[in-house]
Amino acid sequence: MGDEPEEWRTPSRQLLTLRRLEVGGPALLAAVGLAVVGAISGSSVAAYGLAVAALALGAISWPFVGRRYRSWGYAEREDDLLVRRGVMFARLSVVPYGRMQFVDVTAGPLERAFGLATVRLHTAAASTDARIPGLEREEAARLRDTLAELGEAQAAGL
Repeated sequence: MGDEPEEWRTPSRQLLTLRRLEVGGPALLAAVGLAVVGAISGSSVAAYGLAVAALALGAISWPFVGRRYRSWGYAEREDDLLVRRGVMFARLSVVPYGRMQFVDVTAGPLERAFGLATVRLHTAAASTDARIPGLEREEAARLRDTLAELGEAQAAGL
């Protein structure tokens, strides 16, 4: 494989959909709730203004969700795994296979509904722990198994 990654892999597009629902859903609910309060209270200008503000906040957040999604990536190399993330503060983590203590695959209720999982890599040094969110379940299982095999081989000195 060499020192440079063959290819950067990205999370599933389903993660982008999930994150946009997490931003847009609450903004829409808040706007509807505030509009209902305004209607019940007899055309409260403040309630309607806050409803519009909630929608505007959701709309402003929309492109940032996309940028954050696109910032995630990972690349498997011969001796380590690279994980990149971050928009304003870009971060690149290098996790040597031989330093991995265990690989954890988790999926909350919303992730499961979208067929996604998060892979967490744990090392002895907490600063090198990394996570890769939004992987399809099959890819998360493949990555977990591959990393476990490579970690065992590196630890055994093979």
